[in-house]
Amino acid sequence: MAEQEEDFSSLPLPDRFQHKIWKVRKAAYEDGAKQFEITPDEHDPAFRPFLQEPSLWKGAVADSNVAAQQEGIAALCAFLKFGGREGCTRTRGHTLTPLVEKGLSSTRAATKQSALEAILLYIELDTPAPVIEDLLPALSNKQPKVVAATLAALTAIYHNYGCKTVDPKSVLKVLPKAFGHADKNVRAEATNLAVEFYRWLREAMKPMFWNDLKPTQQTEMEASFEKIKSEPAPKQERFLRSQQAAMSRAPPPGAAGAVEEEDELEAEGVEIDAFDLAEPQDVLSKVAPDFHEQLASAKWKERKDALEALYVILNVPRIKDGDFGEIARCLGPKCMKDANIAVVTQAAQCIEVLAKGMRKPFGRYRSIVMGPTMERLKEKKASVSDALGAALDQVFAATSLSDCLEETLEFLKHKNPQVKEGTMKFLIRCLKTTREAPAKPEVASIAEAAKKLLSESVEGLRSGGAEVLGTVMKIMGERAMGPYLEGLDDIRKTKIKEYFDTAEVKAKDKPKPPPAAAPRAAAPAAAPRKVVAKKPATKKPAPAPSPYAQEALAPQPTARSIPGSKLGAPKTSGLAAPGAGLKAPMKRTLAGPGGSAPPALSSPRRPVSQAPPPEEEAPAPPRLGLGGRGLAGRPLAAKAPALAPPASQSISPPPNSGLTALERAELEELRLDKDRLLRQSDDLRQERSRLNSEVQELKNQNAQLIEDHTRDVLSIKAKETQLVRARSDCEAAEAMCGQLRREMERLKRALTSAERVNSPPALSPGRDGSTDEAGIYRDTGMYSGTQETARAGYGHRARMSLNSALSEEKENTVDAMTAQYGRGKLSPELGRNGRNSAASGSGGRNSPAPAFQSRIRDTSTEGARPEGNGQGVESWKRAAEVTSALKAKIEQMKARQGISRP
Repeated sequence: MAEQEEDFSSLPLPDRFQHKIWKVRKAAYEDGAKQFEITPDEHDPAFRPFLQEPSLWKGAVADSNVAAQQEGIAALCAFLKFGGREGCTRTRGHTLTPLVEKGLSSTRAATKQSALEAILLYIELDTPAPVIEDLLPALSNKQPKVVAATLAALTAIYHNYGCKTVDPKSVLKVLPKAFGHADKNVRAEATNLAVEFYRWLREAMKPMFWNDLKPTQQTEMEASFEKIKSEPAPKQERFLRSQQAAMSRAPPPGAAGAVEEEDELEAEGVEIDAFDLAEPQDVLSKVAPDFHEQLASAKWKERKDALEALYVILNVPRIKDGDFGEIARCLGPKCMKDANIAVVTQAAQCIEVLAKGMRKPFGRYRSIVMGPTMERLKEKKASVSDALGAALDQVFAATSLSDCLEETLEFLKHKNPQVKEGTMKFLIRCLKTTREAPAKPEVASIAEAAKKLLSESVEGLRSGGAEVLGTVMKIMGERAMGPYLEGLDDIRKTKIKEYFDTAEVKAKDKPKPPPAAAPRAAAPAAAPRKVVAKKPATKKPAPAPSPYAQEALAPQPTARSIPGSKLGAPKTSGLAAPGAGLKAPMKRTLAGPGGSAPPALSSPRRPVSQAPPPEEEAPAPPRLGLGGRGLAGRPLAAKAPALAPPASQSISPPPNSGLTALERAELEELRLDKDRLLRQSDDLRQERSRLNSEVQELKNQNAQLIEDHTRDVLSIKAKETQLVRARSDCEAAEAMCGQLRREMERLKRALTSAERVNSPPALSPGRDGSTDEAGIYRDTGMYSGTQETARAGYGHRARMSLNSALSEEKENTVDAMTAQYGRGKLSPELGRNGRNSAASGSGGRNSPAPAFQSRIRDTSTEGARPEGNGQGVESWKRAAEVTSALKAKIEQMKARQGISRP
């Protein structure tokens, strides 16, 4: 047996890795680890067999013998450590699953430690994403110990590499499932992983899984979080090979660049928030189809309910990009002008969550919502102003200071102090939270606007202006802000310095690039001076200090300063000659009289008495030409006699004067002109600013007037509509009244006709038969005509009411009279219309007239016989009784039918 064991060592290492005897495999694993450790680099031939056949490591990691497995995982660690990235990528797919299922859950501590080290090496050599992707399926394993071991491995991964290197989103999604596991060890490891996430992410991790936890679990987690809140921010302990290579090229640890880079890395680690971890959600499809109709409702409650529903939809960690232009226009220009402050507050909250969920894509809607929101800052209620400020802060966070600055500075000039104060506070918050320092022109604009706030009558605005300048000074530095603070009194400067000392900003101006470019910029600036200095030397060999020194030396021995000079007389020579003062000065500047070099120009302090005699050379006319033409080309000949020094003083001029008196006067005049122009420029600039502010104010007033006009026009149209409706209703009422009046008149006439038919004069004994019959015909004809008119003009309803009443009366009284007297053979209506009245529209039985007509007709057929007084009285009494009975019956019928007598 011993000889056979010695023979196993001579086998190739890959064969020994697959041997059936566990001791042989264990020894092979140990030998492999030793060989990997002594290799000079990752290209050594010792790695080649395992790169060509990476499945060998699967058997080593999942060895059935626990002792051999321990050495096999240790050999894998050595292979990964010294084999490089290629060994990692080729073997990762074969070993990760066995490492999780067999190695991490092993009962041996050394095996578990080696398995965890192998997983960390797989991350270190390449990228973390594939490793995390292979670890997540193990969280669904049936064995609780495998799930707990996987959670512990994930905790170690994030503890060593951090959430900035290893993306935590995929793990946070499945973390709630681990909290709901039945095994307490799994829940304990899930808690440890959540605490580790909290160390890196803080509150940003909660939206991913917090709502899926039970209340008791949330309470326990909060207690665990409280313990680590006071701890400093965690730092990455292990680095990827790519990060190690970058760090090796970086400056040494003590260098300034390395410190700044570390600070930037720490700042980047804090920037992880819920937006980076969440998946984009499509919220446009969830908006109600009738959202715009509800938002246009006349009831503020319905508008507020629509905005509340929109807020619930938009309040997600991350919003998928889409076309939100219509919603932005509803929230900005429309809702911000709403008369109800509850609607305005809810709209501001919708803008806040929309900008927070979209971030950079929201920038294209900034101009739509920012202006109306800042205009609404005039509200004095704290809840409204806070909501508007939060919305503006999120709009700024989604854009940048440069995008928001122009509109912000415009609203700093607003006529409403409340709007101005709210805009000022918004600008201060922007300056404190921005991570990019403003450019030089932007700093100038901010400083100018802030200095105007310093002169406001409201103390809050003055303090705000000082805070703006102090915050900008904190970003740019005291030296850079020095020119912008010129002209301010000491009290204001002290106030600005106080805000400068207490301000906390995130942006810092980096002055490194300007010094690097300064030498290159200085070289061209110095070049012109050299060229100007060499120009005189190219035309004359004599050295000269400067062109100004040559001009200063030549005019000193002027003709006016020497007694006996020809130019001392009144100016009758070269002064009046045209062109004399144009050409001579140029020659005198570079050369002496006649183009020759002036003698001894090396010392400007040489006394005038040592100069050559000027009478013979007569250099005065050209020099006076120069004196007649100043630096600006304006003639100064008239001033020359007044400025010429006396003869006693011309002998010893001031030794240090570089310019003549005329030139000094000319220079002083130019300086005064320059100052005057600068003052005029400042005045014009201020006037322009004032006019711009007036134009903006007029624009605002014009917009307000247009809005008021539109409102008035709509109100007038509404009133006109109401007036038209009222007139229509009035006409309808008048028509109804006329109809009722005509109906009442008709009823009166019908009643009068009925009374007239039954009146006593119809049976008057004082008349003869023909007269009575004619009267009866006349009365009955009028009554029948009235009935037909009623039937034709006023409808069946009135006819039926009257006919029913008269019909009932006929049945009671008139039928008796008809039976007494008999129906006549001929009626007046038959005589007129050619038909019986029974066939007429009123009906034969519905009218009482035929009964009376038959009675009268029967009496008329008997002949007109004289009657005595006794019979006449009886007739009158009988007629009166009949009439009274008829009236009583009519009144009873009216009372029963509810007809009131007019």
